[in-house]
Amino acid sequence: MAERDDGQPTEVFAPEAAPVAERRRPRRRAGCVVAIVVFLVVVVALLVVADVVTRNIAEQRTRDQIQASLPAGVEGEVDVSIGGFSMIAQLLSGTIDHVELSAPELLVQGAPVDVDVVAEGVPLDLASPVANVDATIEIGQDAVNRLVTVPGVDGGLTFGEGTIGYEGTTDVLGVTVDYSVAAKPTAVGDSVLLEPVDVTVGSGGAAIDVSELVTRLVGDDPLDLCVAQYLPEGVEVSSITVAPGTAHVELDAQSITLDRASLEQTGRCD
Repeated sequence: MAERDDGQPTEVFAPEAAPVAERRRPRRRAGCVVAIVVFLVVVVALLVVADVVTRNIAEQRTRDQIQASLPAGVEGEVDVSIGGFSMIAQLLSGTIDHVELSAPELLVQGAPVDVDVVAEGVPLDLASPVANVDATIEIGQDAVNRLVTVPGVDGGLTFGEGTIGYEGTTDVLGVTVDYSVAAKPTAVGDSVLLEPVDVTVGSGGAAIDVSELVTRLVGDDPLDLCVAQYLPEGVEVSSITVAPGTAHVELDAQSITLDRASLEQTGRCD
């Protein structure tokens, strides 16, 4: 009690305190939310780390399997990159969604070849077929001539701007005639067709009419260069483009097995 100026006592009232339970409840709720968020962040971080580690292990294992599956006569380092959202989920499903292989310095029978492969639906066991495979090959003219033999062609192939050149000889009226052809390449699955677009003929100094020979060379069916014997069975050529000294070849295959035995089994030319 305090005394007022008029001598009367003054009563002082303390403010009413809020219930303790009502003050603490919001703080407890906020603390629970924070704890849950922190827990979820930690769990997600651990899952991400686990997935990254698992992906690295899977890439190394796939790399080792591919290296061991290279057929005889093929040497080189192969880099592996595995795509897809969750590596752990892919392993649990038994199939890897997307795998990219890169071998920029592969040697095939001693010939240098740059190979990139994209495989989809890759089983963990390489003895099972892969759903789809697309490959890109960059190969030089010298490497092609080392690996490929073309019947009826003297010497090797030469790569020009969009054309492949080759030379040959034939007999016209008892005279041996040399000719050279520039042909446009077209991919047709297990073969590459060489369709002549330009022909040069030399009669060796003999006075003969070679127009019939030119007509025959240009008008005949394209030269069928079978490539199945150089590729694993089931692999086909989907596209080929050439530039001076080099060729760009695209291959594809469905339901092909990537183990060594299958890769060594090449196609056949009928």
